[in-house]
Amino acid sequence: MTTERITDDLNRLVSLLPAELQASLASTESRDQLLEVVLDLGRVPEARYSGWSTALGSSSVTHADLQAMVERLGQFGSDNRAGIERTLHRISAIRNRRGEVVGLTCRVGRAVFGTVAMVRDLLDSGESLLLMGRPGVGKTTALREIARVLADDLGKRVVVIDTSNEIAGDGDIPHPAIGRARRMQVARPELQHQVMIEAVENHMPEVIVIDEIGTELEARAARTIAERGVTLVATAHGNALSNLIKNPTLCDLIGGIESVTLGDDEARRRRSQKTVLERAAEPTFSMAVEMHSRSRWAVYREVGRAVDALLRGQVPSPEQREMASDGRVLRVEPQLSPSPLRRPSLVPVPLPNPVDPTPLQPGGIGFAQSELNQSQASSKTFQVLCCGLSEQRLDEAVRRHDWSVQAVDDLVQADVVLSVRQGLGRQPELRRQAREAGVPILVIKSDTLPQVERALERLLMRRDSGLSDRDSADSGDGDQSDASAALEECRLAVEQVVVPQGRPVELLPRTQEVRQMQADLVTRYRLRSDVYGTSGQRRLRVFPP
Repeated sequence: MTTERITDDLNRLVSLLPAELQASLASTESRDQLLEVVLDLGRVPEARYSGWSTALGSSSVTHADLQAMVERLGQFGSDNRAGIERTLHRISAIRNRRGEVVGLTCRVGRAVFGTVAMVRDLLDSGESLLLMGRPGVGKTTALREIARVLADDLGKRVVVIDTSNEIAGDGDIPHPAIGRARRMQVARPELQHQVMIEAVENHMPEVIVIDEIGTELEARAARTIAERGVTLVATAHGNALSNLIKNPTLCDLIGGIESVTLGDDEARRRRSQKTVLERAAEPTFSMAVEMHSRSRWAVYREVGRAVDALLRGQVPSPEQREMASDGRVLRVEPQLSPSPLRRPSLVPVPLPNPVDPTPLQPGGIGFAQSELNQSQASSKTFQVLCCGLSEQRLDEAVRRHDWSVQAVDDLVQADVVLSVRQGLGRQPELRRQAREAGVPILVIKSDTLPQVERALERLLMRRDSGLSDRDSADSGDGDQSDASAALEECRLAVEQVVVPQGRPVELLPRTQEVRQMQADLVTRYRLRSDVYGTSGQRRLRVFPP
């Protein structure tokens, strides 16, 4: 059991502020919850906390106030950041077109001891660990304590790559929060990948700790380091594994994604289209953690297996961990339902292309097709079954709006099925079961937070108001959804294989009407197509330019 302790040296940061602001913060009861102080020219200063903010005083910030703070701080780096020596506080500047400072963000840096208990057992394995989460959730704080535990408790040779002095504080002497770990500072952020390689070549580390891997060069450097037998502990831009899969810059961290054309037999065995997305190599980081909040984390012990599941349209089940108020770590193992109507995994559903297809996307395809047959009766908690999209995205939307919505794994428990557009067309068994059970289906374009939020808002409004969807009365809804799936299949084939790789692609067998729609879509790309196959298996083949 580990009790969380926090040290922040807050008085040293407050002493830099104008006298009126110091007096305002001195009377604030929530100083231990303070996140940052914002000073913008011509505006009243603002203190920001988790989820709310408040004005400090009544006077607007002047040029003299900003200049006085800049003089106390010293020189800003090329990333417009400065710090206070031997502390973890960070001051970031906003400049006008002439280079003058017109705003300051004073972010409170805290050394939190005790959070490493959430992943203490993972550190003993010696495997590389990747931390993900939204800004402000505590990634850097956790990284700092992990470096200390690896260096002091496990006796490892640890080197911290400190790009903006975010981990070990400002000044030449690193903050005691990283323990005996050594710190290498980075002159300019764009040189971080070079310092990563230099650390391996010059200082023989057993572990390298990196904050915010965000460029392709840094991702390549991380793979190079891992292949030399050095353990990596790092954070990356992205809230979840699904974000990295869709990010072409950073997807190499989890093995890289490539488009693969299957043979006819294999495609029939998988019941998928011939062109699918697969993992290209072993992940740079074999373990990953999604930080949902400061006290709730999801742990993936096998990143490769989780990525493979996501690429097949399945939802992996990470180990959920929570920290209780007394410091105990509670582990919630994923429970598998014995119900025969549990979400089927018969048909792999490839995720959307990680490369933005906007430049090639033709017009005329709607953003969403709804298949709500009737409105749902109001209930205390709205049960949603996700098909081809991450339950993590659903949880994020629910937390943001405090909706009474819960993700379920069984169709018999679901009030509605929420699916991405290309997912439902390749899950005919789920669709058949949903129709037999009378469960409505809502189809969205892609697995993005705005799409999920709009879908949930629409569903909740219909449930609460008792309205029905006019489109659901149209007997052609199923045909429209099939056509949408066919057009999406055609678009993905053109934009992922035919145009970039110059290879022909055969689409799945469709009806004559749908094949004609696909042929018209191919014509918009100025490509040629033809029909192959015998009766009942006739399909379109798309040829490269």
